[in-house]
Amino acid sequence: MGTYGYAAPEYVATGHLYVKSDVYGFGVVLLEILTGLRALDTDRPAAQHSLVDWAKPFLADRRKLPRLLDPRLEGQYSSRGAQRAAQLALRCLAADHKNRPSMREVVAVLEEVEAMSTRAAAAATAARLDGSASPRPAAARSVFDLGLGRPGWRPRRRPPISIS
Repeated sequence: MGTYGYAAPEYVATGHLYVKSDVYGFGVVLLEILTGLRALDTDRPAAQHSLVDWAKPFLADRRKLPRLLDPRLEGQYSSRGAQRAAQLALRCLAADHKNRPSMREVVAVLEEVEAMSTRAAAAATAARLDGSASPRPAAARSVFDLGLGRPGWRPRRRPPISIS
C-alpha cells in the first residue's frame, strides 16, 4: 500500500497503479512546498487533517491563493509563478488519473515557472543597476528556489488557517 496522504485515489480504492499515479504523489509534495504544511496532520482541525482535501478548493482562486501560501516564502516568488505552480498542483491532484498531466508536462511547467523567475531576477537586477527602484526586488525568485536541498527541510506545522 502507498503512503497514506500521497497515494493516488485510484490506488487506494482498487490497488491498481497507472502511469500517472505517481503524478498525484508529486502534486501532494508540491502542495506541501507551497503551503508549508504536511500532507496529513491530526493536530489541525478535522476539516484540515488532509491537506489535499482542504486546500484543493483554494488552489484555483487567485484571490485566496496568497493566504494559502507558506508565510515563510513571503516575497520569495512572483505571484504569476505561484499561480502557475498552484494550477500545476491542482492538475496533478485530479481525482481521475486520465486528467493528470504527464511528468513530461509537469517538468515543462516547472521550467516555465523557473524561466519566469529568471526573467524577473534579470529585470530586478537591471533596475537596481540603473538606479531605478524595483517594485518587487524579492519577487525575482521562484517558488521552487526555496532551499529544498537544505538538510532537514520539512513542511512545518502551523496553526489552522481560516480562509473565508
